[in-house]
Amino acid sequence: MKHILLLVALLSLGTISAQEIEWMTMNEALEAQKKAPKKIFMDVYTHWCGPCKLLDKNTFSDKKVINFINKNFYAVKFNAEGTEEITYQDFTYTNPNYQEGRKGRNATHFFADALKLRGYPSLVFFKADGELIQAIPGYKTPQQLEIYLKMIANDDYLKLTTVEAWQEYQDKFKGTF
Repeated sequence: MKHILLLVALLSLGTISAQEIEWMTMNEALEAQKKAPKKIFMDVYTHWCGPCKLLDKNTFSDKKVINFINKNFYAVKFNAEGTEEITYQDFTYTNPNYQEGRKGRNATHFFADALKLRGYPSLVFFKADGELIQAIPGYKTPQQLEIYLKMIANDDYLKLTTVEAWQEYQDKFKGTF
């Protein structure tokens, strides 16, 4: 009996430590929104981007980040230089200039262009109806990402219409990550 309990405990720990963000494609997230509206959190990356890899390793592996994103958002992984077709607001975005087998940088996907991204990684938030909220460029630690995740999830961003309001929000924010 002790061995069975030990085995169950070890399997449970393995499941907890193996927990990951439930990534999907943008098309899957937009489809899921039709059934159960929820905001979208998108990680826009490229294969050659060092900070993108650090974001995966250090931030998206954090248990509190994983739990918060999975609970409050549809999480999307999007390669800004990939070939995925994305249908967004009645238009299909592609990457017709993609060069198979090319080393390093490749052509930018038209959806990344449409989002007006300024660099990689970029973290992009969409409303529960699919409308764009904001893109945030750059690597973020779990603690740096927390304010954005909670501000968007709680709709606090709707009240932050000035630089002063944003500064006050940051000053008052108490993180838990």
